[in-house]
Amino acid sequence: MDVSGGNHKHKAPWKRMSKEELDNQYSPSRWVVRLGAEEAMRTYSQIGDEVTKRARATRRSLLDVPYGAGEGEKLDIYLPEAVSEAMPFLVFFHGGYWQSGSKDTSAFMVNPLTAQGVAVVIVAYDIAPKGTLDQMVDQVTQSIVFVQKQYPGNQGIYLCGHSAGAHLAAMMLLADWTKHGVMPNLRGFFLLSGVYDLEPIMHTSENARLLPTLEDAQRNSPLWHLETARTQPSYPACSILVTVGQHDSPEFHRQSREFYQTLCHGGWKASFEELHDMDHFEILWNLTQEDYVLTQIILKTIFQESR
Repeated sequence: MDVSGGNHKHKAPWKRMSKEELDNQYSPSRWVVRLGAEEAMRTYSQIGDEVTKRARATRRSLLDVPYGAGEGEKLDIYLPEAVSEAMPFLVFFHGGYWQSGSKDTSAFMVNPLTAQGVAVVIVAYDIAPKGTLDQMVDQVTQSIVFVQKQYPGNQGIYLCGHSAGAHLAAMMLLADWTKHGVMPNLRGFFLLSGVYDLEPIMHTSENARLLPTLEDAQRNSPLWHLETARTQPSYPACSILVTVGQHDSPEFHRQSREFYQTLCHGGWKASFEELHDMDHFEILWNLTQEDYVLTQIILKTIFQESR
């Protein structure tokens, strides 16, 4: 998909917004078109709870596996019928603006992916106020190291994140794996309606306390790091899909477009998809369906890259 535009530093439309408009732009539930905001959130939570219970009842799984020493450092592994050393893995990081959400209500894509031979890992991390953004990024890094060490013969690790989870997944493009003693076999990223420049978040009511200083925002902004990086991509052959829902807010669209453009300018193998008639939540909960366009893109990417 052709996405035109320039460097976000020269435009930064959010800087011209009032605090009220910025809050509106970064409140995804205000942009849903088929349900009211509160009903959309209830439906999202209900679907997540139901599909996770179903996945645990119908799929082989290893639940609450510790990937670190912390109480919140657990993950769930859902396995396909035919388990092998060479399985591809999709590792998912939930959203919730780094302050809510749970692995226990996030198994949206488990059934359609495991049915096709993909192992799915759903990761928990310490959300705020217990966890800081720096700690969350470190925990996500640890979870990927754990999967690689547990399954060293994997046929590829694919990272997927939604909203705040897409931010955490994108931060893995910057990870220094050498200090962990392992180079994960990363083959792809699926970034769903994410936030990649955290500076605007500093100025919203709900999230300001997560980012007390500009340094905090920049340190945890993959867009800022990739724009200032002078190094070649660490995974030049890794496929990165940046997606946004048609009914996401203009700021979510801008963030996704500019992150995609920055990846392309930096030499990464990136693609962009605006998902037709999808809002911020439907883009994820429709992954319960095997015939959903994004489910099909994920499966096609995994089995192309895993050859």
